[in-house]
Amino acid sequence: MRSRILAALAAAAFATAAPAADIEAGRAHAQQACAVCHGVLGIASAPDAPNLAGQPAFYTAAQLRAYRNGSRRHEVMAVITRSLTDEQINNLAAWYAAIRVEAQAPGK
Repeated sequence: MRSRILAALAAAAFATAAPAADIEAGRAHAQQACAVCHGVLGIASAPDAPNLAGQPAFYTAAQLRAYRNGSRRHEVMAVITRSLTDEQINNLAAWYAAIRVEAQAPGK
């Protein structure tokens, strides 16, 4: 319970400290650079690429920064993220976070 409260407080603090992102700019950039593997709406079209739709913006931004600085390694993502600015990363993260995803439990 305590860890949930701390996580919620951290997320709230990050949300208020984060600069405003441009979702439309993120969408446009994603269509050019990300859609081939991660799909037009963030549902991966490549079997080894993760779905990005609905991921929290802080998570996606952190992962993109980790690829960019080399602390998270992936040959293709390292090349793609190398030239991304913080603003572009925030915009991409906002775009993927804005996509609504619904989950459905498997039926009998």
